[in-house]
Amino acid sequence: MTIQRHHPPGLHPTPTYHHVTIVEGRRDVHLAGQCPLAEDGKVVEGDVLAQVDQVVANTAAALAFAEATPADVVRTVIYVVTPDADVLSAVWDRFVESEIGEAFTTASTLLGVAQLGYPGQLVELDVTAATA
Repeated sequence: MTIQRHHPPGLHPTPTYHHVTIVEGRRDVHLAGQCPLAEDGKVVEGDVLAQVDQVVANTAAALAFAEATPADVVRTVIYVVTPDADVLSAVWDRFVESEIGEAFTTASTLLGVAQLGYPGQLVELDVTAATA
């Protein structure tokens, strides 16, 4: 299996992610939206960055279960309950600097949204990986 990440000519530079990710000869791994839920099923209290930390832990566990790593991730979508660009940037930075940070070098999208599924939930991460 090969994963190729590209910045096509004519597209703007990116902070860490690539515009195009191409995977050949793969096994797809699709994670459910990873939420800031602790093992007891409760939303982690605190600010959005505390919730990001729980999402990171949950995502790392799900990837490991699927025998995948952050390097195998080919697509991420981050949902954040905020209209504030500074909050979005802080969330992006926290993910990039985390133990799964390599996952965000691939095709990635960051969105500010009005609401997520659990009361008090401020962040969710959608991940697709590809392994041999």
